[in-house]
Amino acid sequence: MAEGLREALLKGEYTHTLPPERLLAKRYGVSRDTLRRALDLLAEEGLLVRRRGSGTYVARRATFRAKLLGFSEEMRALGLAPATRLLRWEKGPATAEEAFHLRLSPGEKVLRLERLRIADGEPMALERATLPAWALEGPPEGSLYRALEAKGLRPARALQRLRAVAAREEDRLLGVEPGSPLLYLERVSFLPDGGPIEFVKSRYRGDRYELLVELL
Repeated sequence: MAEGLREALLKGEYTHTLPPERLLAKRYGVSRDTLRRALDLLAEEGLLVRRRGSGTYVARRATFRAKLLGFSEEMRALGLAPATRLLRWEKGPATAEEAFHLRLSPGEKVLRLERLRIADGEPMALERATLPAWALEGPPEGSLYRALEAKGLRPARALQRLRAVAAREEDRLLGVEPGSPLLYLERVSFLPDGGPIEFVKSRYRGDRYELLVELL
């Protein structure tokens, strides 16, 4: 029973609130007890939110598309209100990893930007971005990509890797417990001339993001 309801949720057949339990049980031809066990399972998977005395709701999920957009642009495209909390901003010598990805000389200065990304008031991602020191004078007030675009440094393409990871103690800022599933993204973004401009490591909430890729 859970498989059928899971498929319906992923197809978008329910977008906000589920029908009453008696109607769902009738639709799937199961008892109320069987239905409740399925709802509990899907709530554990992050697809549903159960509120005692109120009902069962479809969890809000942001679909991460295979298109180069900044976080704020992506959230607005999904109809969500983006916000950012700056956690750290510093300038310092590049690590070996940062120098490699940004094609810098060892010890060359970089800017490091660590932010908590928020959508509709909920924490969505922890993002750590590194840029060449010449890219910006200070932390952007809003969208990083808009700040780069204003200087003629808008990324034109990117290479990124994604994998599932377990949340660490420091990931509690995302509102998750250690061990919870997260989507880890590592990306290098490039300017139109091919030069790298951004190296990013992000950890997204596994219950709020899914990856959508169109194969041609």
